[in-house]
Amino acid sequence: MMIQVNDILYGNVELPAVFADLLNTKALKRLGGIHQSGAIFLVNPDLGHSRLEHSIGVALLIRMLGGSELEQIAGLLHDVSHTAFSHVGDYVFENSEENYHEQVFTTVLMDSEIPDILVKHGYSAEQILNGEFNILERPLPDLCADRLDYTLRDSLHARLISWNNARLFLKHIRLQNGQMLVTDEKQADWINEVFKQLNQEVFNAPLYVYANHQLALIIREFLKTGFLKEADLFKDDTYLLNKIRSSSAGYDAIKAIKLHKGYTEFLRKGSALKIKTRRLKALLV
Repeated sequence: MMIQVNDILYGNVELPAVFADLLNTKALKRLGGIHQSGAIFLVNPDLGHSRLEHSIGVALLIRMLGGSELEQIAGLLHDVSHTAFSHVGDYVFENSEENYHEQVFTTVLMDSEIPDILVKHGYSAEQILNGEFNILERPLPDLCADRLDYTLRDSLHARLISWNNARLFLKHIRLQNGQMLVTDEKQADWINEVFKQLNQEVFNAPLYVYANHQLALIIREFLKTGFLKEADLFKDDTYLLNKIRSSSAGYDAIKAIKLHKGYTEFLRKGSALKIKTRRLKALLV
């Protein structure tokens, strides 16, 4: 059974049955309840798009570029091991590389229904775990499907760019020897600047850093007391948020974030939360 998906960047796309089955798993559905931008939605509800939206987008971008079905599947699955509130999990465990989800990827994937579905459609989990997917992931500062999709998607939701800007840029990318390149110098300069702006005005915006920092502190403290278990971080945001708010201390702490309590002091002291430094350099054909 084919599945029709409608994406804000790539439009209406019909996908083969393997995608329908994967999107029907608990593991992928969970991503629909995880905010792409972590705790930022607590202080800016407009930034409420999900990790699943991004994951589907990555798969569609790989498809648009002519990548194999296997790499499209890898794109769909690449974030399946993210904790609730996305990179807040990294801050909880003080993971400066922000790759905690990569460290637990194998365990999360193998403990899900996904391996059986892959076998059903002629693939295997080992192909996902051991494959080389150069369209999906490349080291900074290169463009890749993951990095480009979140740059465009997060910037669009944050109203840093327009839909027309994003669609125009997508017309100017192509693959050459497996690497994503830009066919127009102005567009290459544009995406580099958008990436810089996204890092400055979203990922490193003081209020947004405050929200992620404060939530990470709350979760870390509740893990220490045993009120939260590490397994709770592998539920969705609603589950974890409701569990935190089921205690009076947690309820008050979440309310404080929404009201920006302690924000002035947070700015004065300087953040103990270090956001990974990123830069992008799109290459021309």
